Amino acid sequence: MPEATFRIRWPDGREQACYSPSTVIFEHLTAGERYTMQEFLDRCRKALDLAALRVEAKYGYRCTSADAQAAEIVATAEKFQPGDMVECLSIT
Repeated sequence: MPEATFRIRWPDGREQACYSPSTVIFEHLTAGERYTMQEFLDRCRKALDLAALRVEAKYGYRCTSADAQAAEIVATAEKFQPGDMVECLSIT
């Protein structure tokens, strides 16, 4: 199953590489775009949930890496305000 890495920049300037076990992330984030924190969370949750479900459909078990990545994003986002901006730097 093809996977993808997406790099983001948090509102405090810190950059992070994030993992998706599926290229479905390309349907939810766009490199070079900025999103409010809430929109970014909604898009990531949906994309990573779909990615985990695609793995489950193919292999019979949900992708724990996708779930862990989603949880890490949510935990980091809690440090910011809903209107703060997150930038998607790249998706490869």
